Amino acid sequence: MSKTARRDLVSALKALAHPGRLAAVRALKKGELCVCELQEVMGSDLSTVSRHLKLLADAGLVATRREGKWIYCRLAAPCVLEFLDCLESGLPGR
Repeated sequence: MSKTARRDLVSALKALAHPGRLAAVRALKKGELCVCELQEVMGSDLSTVSRHLKLLADAGLVATRREGKWIYCRLAAPCVLEFLDCLESGLPGR
């Protein structure tokens, strides 16, 4: 694995290292959601949700598209859900 690839992987893992961002990624399993829907999932104000989504997008995990005044998000790397499920199944108490 190249140094750049390792750096990108670390960035993605750091982006996942927050309960709200994990909740957003899990919610996107259902498909594309509006930022306002993710705001409900994450339980944060719009500016905080936007910052979290930018981190996920910069890490290559989430993609966004604009439709009028609305912004919609989807998983850019759906395989992250399998990774999270694998990690979760190996945790103590599971």
